[in-house]
Amino acid sequence: MRRILLPLLFVIAFAIPVMAQDAAKADPNHYKVEFENARVRVLRVKYGPHEKSVMHSHPDSIAIFQTDGRVKFTYPGGKTEERDMKAGTTLFTPAATHLPENLSDVDMEVILVELKGATHKPAKRKAAHAAANQH
Repeated sequence: MRRILLPLLFVIAFAIPVMAQDAAKADPNHYKVEFENARVRVLRVKYGPHEKSVMHSHPDSIAIFQTDGRVKFTYPGGKTEERDMKAGTTLFTPAATHLPENLSDVDMEVILVELKGATHKPAKRKAAHAAANQH
């Protein structure tokens, strides 16, 4: 019994904290839901100088940087990546689990538009529509 219980406790103790959580629930001090419907969720992300978050995840998203700054992302497993951001830059960010940290001496702000569910594929629709019209 002890042989089974100890490994199980070890897995529970280390696996649960590593499991990614929703950013707004895991870190409400930095993530505020501004808008949400069935298709998108809009988050206002604010970090003070040198503040960092907790490990959390996002679905595919569009990031709109409101400020200049430098951010460090730590990923599960320990890999890290540093990025410079410029105010006004907009980019697609694929689904990810990470722990962000503001490396700047100033506040950092980002608007994050999280995409929900499957997206339609207009190219396939056009192809299907064109095939239907050929008859």
